[in-house]
Amino acid sequence: MFIDAMGLILGDNKKITLGELSKPRALSAIPFGGRYRIIDYMLSNMVNSGIKNIGIHTYTKYKSLMDHLGTGSSWDLDRKNSGGLHILPPYVNSEATSVQGDEEMAGLLDFVRSSNASYVIMAASNVILNTTFTDFVEDFKACGADISVMYNRDGTKFGGPNYILDIDRRGWVKDMLFNPEKSGLTKSSMGIIVLRRELLIDLIAEMMARGTNHVGIHSFVKKYDTLRVHAYEYKGLVLRINSVQSYFNSSMMLLNNQIRAELFWNGMPIFTKVKDEAPTLYSDDCKVTDAIVSDGCRISGNVTESILFRGVAVSKNCTIKNCVIMQDVHISDNCYLENVILDKNSVVRPGIKLVGHKDYPVVIGKGAIV
Repeated sequence: MFIDAMGLILGDNKKITLGELSKPRALSAIPFGGRYRIIDYMLSNMVNSGIKNIGIHTYTKYKSLMDHLGTGSSWDLDRKNSGGLHILPPYVNSEATSVQGDEEMAGLLDFVRSSNASYVIMAASNVILNTTFTDFVEDFKACGADISVMYNRDGTKFGGPNYILDIDRRGWVKDMLFNPEKSGLTKSSMGIIVLRRELLIDLIAEMMARGTNHVGIHSFVKKYDTLRVHAYEYKGLVLRINSVQSYFNSSMMLLNNQIRAELFWNGMPIFTKVKDEAPTLYSDDCKVTDAIVSDGCRISGNVTESILFRGVAVSKNCTIKNCVIMQDVHISDNCYLENVILDKNSVVRPGIKLVGHKDYPVVIGKGAIV
């Protein structure tokens, strides 16, 4: 499988904030699904499509993202010759200055110009799916569009920010609405587009000339009045991370066998950074039901309908229900947690009770002591 395309993933989204979860890291670096980061899914989709030259466009708070991605070896992108994984932070070259305000754009333009690929697949960092882009690119070439955008029929069920497309019978985009309250339309952009590399170079150069200092997927889709923008419907599973609520709900959806099978066991692997951990240790008196538990955990209490990342310690007489517990969290004796998100390296002291609502979970920040 090979696509004559390069990949570009926007590592963050200035319109999306997840409170304490996104405070120390970019959106794409937020842990999701037991042992993954959000970016692992889109990066794996591109690798599984045969794309070997991928750039990660960052804005701020990209240290965690860089630590996770490393050289790209976990995705077979640590290449000696052309291609590979490229992290594109601001101020990547001498042409980018804060006076010009184009520090985000200059490095992106350099990266796109350096490739010989015919097409560019650009993707946002808040969508989680398992697919390949072969059919998407073939449909783009067949319809003769300038830009193709991928959408599904989620409507506004994942909340905002949300871009709703108005599409004619032939699949051409004729309007786009941002966070409409009542539109009657359900075709929601997934923030994934494909276009010719030369056109992207021209569009970025034009944006820089006009003083635009931020690039977004939908700034290109908005050009439906001057360019031919075609819509491609995706009918598979899509999870969107737009808020703390949608992050928590999407995480809990992974406990559904059918959803988990479609996301992880459809024939295409999701790659992530490899960490060698010992198997989870379960004590004789613990009870674990309907939970995802990663390697390296130590379980001595009760865990129900929860997701535990690597290295979590659940002590005696604890009850964990409907929670997302990230890496290396220690939960002391006699604690009760329900509808809680605990970021990595947190500590819950003995006897603590934390109860949130399923629509408004309690969020404890990275490294906190409760």
